Amino acid sequence: MRILIVGMGYAGSRFLSAFRSLDQSFRLAYHARHRTREDIPYFPTLEGALAEHAPDLVVVAATDSAHADLLTRLHGYRGFVLAEKPLTSPHDDLDAVAKALTDAQGFALDLVERYSDATEALRDQVRERELRLVRAHLTWGKDRINDHRPTVGVTSEVIHSLDLVRYVTGGDEPLKVRDALGVTSDFSVSGPEVLDSVALTATLGEAPVTVYSSFTNIVRQRTVDLAFRDPNGGLVYASCVYDTPVWDADHLRVWHREDGREHTLCEVDTRDVQVPDAQRGVVKLRRLALDVVRHVADGTPPRVPFAGLAESVGTQRLLNDIDTAARTTGPARYFLQGRTPVTEVDWERLG
Repeated sequence: MRILIVGMGYAGSRFLSAFRSLDQSFRLAYHARHRTREDIPYFPTLEGALAEHAPDLVVVAATDSAHADLLTRLHGYRGFVLAEKPLTSPHDDLDAVAKALTDAQGFALDLVERYSDATEALRDQVRERELRLVRAHLTWGKDRINDHRPTVGVTSEVIHSLDLVRYVTGGDEPLKVRDALGVTSDFSVSGPEVLDSVALTATLGEAPVTVYSSFTNIVRQRTVDLAFRDPNGGLVYASCVYDTPVWDADHLRVWHREDGREHTLCEVDTRDVQVPDAQRGVVKLRRLALDVVRHVADGTPPRVPFAGLAESVGTQRLLNDIDTAARTTGPARYFLQGRTPVTEVDWERLG
């Protein structure tokens, strides 16, 4: 199988590690603005890479702001497209992107937390116990202050919360954002007033949902707290903490209260799971990569449902609405005397 990775920065390097960890005879190549490594073939243009490498799978892992241009230039490509989130920037032409990908064999957006053992177990609990969401709160943040990577802002981070709350509850109810408050700052090399944090109120069906997401969170924090009602009218609670203290270290607990005591219904804990060096930091991404290559090879249905093109376009429209409608405070000024962006190599801090 021929795989082309478009972009070989942080995200592209992680995808390369994930594919290599599968120990299959892939023919890997990459396209980027500049050659940054010599261990796989490099193509200076996307069109040249498509013509000469003839990939079965194209992975778009470039900077956020480049996604729309790259995806549009895949017009007529008939293989599978796997794209890093977010799908596009807020002001890009989504219809043009969707039209350009109509000939593709398939599409998936990298919403990697779907591949957490904790997420799968929680989704199973909701389905098996026929739980209905009563209330949800999600926090998703990390420190990207002075990060050297350009970004569209915190909509690239809040997408995880919005996807997870819909995914674990079955995806049948519409998620509607009611209000958005944000803060802008010069945290990013992308500009002096980039949206760095957002607080949302929303409804998922009839259930109120609150979300806080930030790129200036100082420490990584990824939590999901949910309250459900079971068919008998009782309340069931679920709490999930992701990527703490390290990537792919997740903990889920589902419980109910009876006679003044808590009774655990389900618990999943991967915090002490030993991970081979080749898979460290890419356990969940590796599962997504495996689902994709199996599907491309012989049409095997994915173990975890892909975030397909129609769903991804709908999610991007929601992110665009948040970006344009958020009532903002700021900008906060981190760098009054200018900045020297830090080129990180520590994946844990970057993620």
